[in-house]
Amino acid sequence: MKRYISIDIGGTAIKYGIIGEDAKIMLKKSIPTEAGKGGPAILDKVIGIVNEMLVSHSEIAGICISTAGMVDTETGSIFYSAPLIPNYAGTQFKKILEEKFQIPCEVENDVNCAAMAEYYAGAAKGYHSMLMLTIGTGIGGAFIAGGKLLKGHTYSACEVGYMNMEEGTFEEIAATSALVARTAKRLHKTADAISGKWIFEQAQDGNEVCIEEIDRMCDILAKGISNICYVLNPEIVLLGGGISAQTDWLKPRIEMGMEKYLIPVIRKKTKLDFAKFKNQAGMIGAYYAAGFIG
Repeated sequence: MKRYISIDIGGTAIKYGIIGEDAKIMLKKSIPTEAGKGGPAILDKVIGIVNEMLVSHSEIAGICISTAGMVDTETGSIFYSAPLIPNYAGTQFKKILEEKFQIPCEVENDVNCAAMAEYYAGAAKGYHSMLMLTIGTGIGGAFIAGGKLLKGHTYSACEVGYMNMEEGTFEEIAATSALVARTAKRLHKTADAISGKWIFEQAQDGNEVCIEEIDRMCDILAKGISNICYVLNPEIVLLGGGISAQTDWLKPRIEMGMEKYLIPVIRKKTKLDFAKFKNQAGMIGAYYAAGFIG
């Protein structure tokens, strides 16, 4: 059976391992990203990972990479990245890895990869079209219809976190980081002293400020989701990222907002659900996005 090296580059950790041609993870490991060291250091880490996997495994037929940042999938290079990873733009994963190891390499944006995993094997399996949103420090988006990922003219389709809304961009006002900032201010704490998980725990214990801020975030998310649905009209909307652990709190609140912001003829045919694969989505989705399957 052919094996593939799958690498998921996130802001905190690089998850990597071996995935089989049945899209099953055979080995999974992790190392710190150390994003502050910049793009060249991450490239060195990836080269080291590939070396490690080639030494310990046979029949490696390709390398598939899921990464933060905007990706030119033709060249397999990063063309835009947030300041979290300095000097990441311009990193040419595909060219460098293929020249060094003489095996195919494909690179795709991490949210697109998560969407591919959910579409082919996860919570959106069996649906024709799906919108995926990952909610954490920022908000990422991806749209798939008929098995095809919408990439856009410059490979930046569904960068919905930058979508302008009344109080700021979508991610500035609806991401988990925004929830933490607003709640901390109202409770006279620093944002570093609390977390999204803490806020939900406090809400469960009846903290009215935390409940109000969760309700506010859900209403903003519902408005943003609804606006996107008017354009793309997906069968299903999936939410991923760390926030997806709070399904019981979030689903009824966001659905209530969608009832408010979507006209009934669209709302009744738009399902809301949460991602299945959690922290494995990047590795699995990188394989599907690479096109090695089949």
